Order: sequence, then structure tokens, then C-alpha cells
Amino acid sequence: MLTVLLLLATAIGVLLLWPGPGTETESSEFLAPGVEIVPVTVTAAADPADLAEIEGSEDPADAAGLEGMVVVEAVGRAAPIKDVTVSVEVPPEVAADGLHVGDRIRVLSVAEAGGEESSGEESSGEQAGPGQVMYYFDHDRSLPLGLLLVAYLLLVALVARGSGLRAMAGLAAGVAIVLWFMLPAIFAGENAILVALVAASAMIFPCVYFAHGISVRTTTAVLGTFGGVAVTVVIAMAAGRPTGMTGADGEAAQILYSTHPHLSLPAVFLAGVIISGLGALNDVTITQASSAWELRAAMPEASRLEVFTATMRIGRDHIASTVYTLAYAYIGSALPLLMYASTINRSLMDTLTSGEIAAEIFRTLIASIGLVLAIPLTTAIAALLASRPTERRSRRQQLQERLARF
Repeated sequence: MLTVLLLLATAIGVLLLWPGPGTETESSEFLAPGVEIVPVTVTAAADPADLAEIEGSEDPADAAGLEGMVVVEAVGRAAPIKDVTVSVEVPPEVAADGLHVGDRIRVLSVAEAGGEESSGEESSGEQAGPGQVMYYFDHDRSLPLGLLLVAYLLLVALVARGSGLRAMAGLAAGVAIVLWFMLPAIFAGENAILVALVAASAMIFPCVYFAHGISVRTTTAVLGTFGGVAVTVVIAMAAGRPTGMTGADGEAAQILYSTHPHLSLPAVFLAGVIISGLGALNDVTITQASSAWELRAAMPEASRLEVFTATMRIGRDHIASTVYTLAYAYIGSALPLLMYASTINRSLMDTLTSGEIAAEIFRTLIASIGLVLAIPLTTAIAALLASRPTERRSRRQQLQERLARF
């Protein structure tokens, strides 16, 4: 009954917060007039001598890579430079070890005033006109990432079979909720924390039930996850202001505020904290629920307290592993930032409590607290709902007797 009420509350929240047709936020212009992004393939990588010359330059701008660009040759794969050889200016930090012959990249095509733009009718190997300036924008990763996704789906299908594919379906549903509900609702001006809470609730149901089926066991995991999310929301809101989590650290946040000044960056940051711990919460709650049911089957005569105590022994090991799992995940993803921070002459405490590093530590701590408290909550619910085999047989017999009377 409680799960049904949570499902109804989630559905009502989605309906109330759903951005209507008149509340869409206009997208800001990403590129200036006369600038477009075109795909090219690298045909000649940077000369190592060029890189050495920039590294040894006495000009601070060149040393920082602000003006000392490296030129590579590439062939366009789409209009307006299809099959045309062009020169692309690439930052030295990208060209040093991140660009090779055959790489597919995207470049900014800038039409300079008074220049002639290159035409797709030019023959292969012909140089682009003098009015066409090309700048490195990003790598084109669609093909390799697509192949990795296909390989992952095949492995999941072979190893986990049906349950793995159902889990992927649940993940797809969760991503759809983020893209079609959560982000538009926040841009429409709704409270970001409330939207994240409703979105997290909506993501729990497909993620758990698609992967593990509908049963009392999985419902126990759903209830435990809801408890963990509730704890995460309360602690994040209580600790956000005292710890100075402005949400304005990082280039992306600053660009977001410049284009959408009506957004509350602290609320957006806390919304991200809520969503970031959802996957780990689902992991530990389903594990604890399954452990309680298996222990009940192995100890049919044990009391609920004994089942709870035995399951918590497993939960403590799970807590110990997840504590450093979350921390190591951050250290690995933020390694360049940590390396840069270590070169600054200041104390360790100042480094850990500054900017983006403090934000990630806050996110890790809040998610870990919610996860740790979700384990005993889920274990208690599982120990209460996991009935003895004799009780299940008794209930089955009672049902059969009632049916026989009719």
C-alpha cells in the first residue's frame, strides 16, 4: 500500500511540475553568425618541432597555448568543405598527444570578412580559400562511442541475459525522465530541488522493477531507496548553505548562469547531488533485500531480529566497500584538477575546501550518508516482510481452503 501511495504521489508531482507548452525556455545561440561546425579527418598531424618551439617559447601566451597554435592538415567530410584539404589550428595541449592521422574531429569554420568561403564543389586536395579559417573544436566521438555501446549491450545480453536487458531498459527510462522532464522543468523556473526529488522518485520504479521484476523483495528495495533519497534531500538542504555550496564553480555553471540568470545555481547543484547518489542507493538496497530473503530461506526458524542481525553483517561489508568506491570514483574523474591544485603553494586544508574540489567532496559525503542510512532501513523492512517458509505454506493452504469452499 505504501508503494502505491508513493507511486501516486510521484505521478501527481510529475503532472504538477511538467513544463507546459508555454513555459519552454528559449535556447541561446551557441555559435556566432558566420560560424559553423563541420567534420574533418586529419591527414597530417602536427610536426614535433612545432610543439617543441611552442614549449620553449619565452612568450607567456605561447607557453599557455593561448596564441601558440599548432597547424594540422585535414580533409572535410561535409559541406561546405567536403573533400577539400584545409589547415586547422589546434591548441598545443590537444596536438601534443591527442591528435593523430586518421582522427575524426570537428572544427569551427569561420568566414572572415571580405574572404571567399570554400565551396563543396572544389576538388579533392585543393586548399581552402584565404577567407576560410578553421579552428579545432572537439573530437568526433560518435562512431567509437557507438561501437562501445553496442559491445556493452551485447555483453550484457550474453552474461546477464534478460535481467541485464531489462536493466538497460530501466536505465533508458531514467535518462528519458532526466531529458524530457527534469531539465525542462528546471529551465521553466520550477524549484530545482523539488524537481530532482520527483525525478528521482520517478526513476526508482523503472530502474528496480524492470531489472528485478515485481515482488515483495524488490518492493522492499524500492522503499529502502526512497528512504535513502529522503535522507539525502534533507541533509543536502541542511548542509548546502553552511558549507557555502554556491554551485557557481566551474565554467559550465558560469555559462549557464550567463544565459539563464533566473536559475538558482545552489539549487541546481543540490539537485545534482540528489541524482548522483541514486544509482549507488539502488545497488545497496536491492543487495540487502536479496540477502535478507536468502538468509530467511537458509534459516527458516530464525526470528526477525536474527535475520536483521545476519543481514546487517553483510550490509556493513557493503558500507565499507561503497565508502571508498565513491571516493575513488571522484579521485579518478578529477585527477587533472587534483594535480593542478597540488602545484599551488597552499595548505592541504585550503586545497580540499576550495572551489570544485569542495563541491565534489560535499557531493560524495552527502551521497555516502544517504547510502549508509539506507542499508539498515532496507534491512529492517526486509526482515519484517521476509516470512518463514512455513508461514508461506500456511497462507497457501488457507487460500486453497477458501477457494475450495466456493
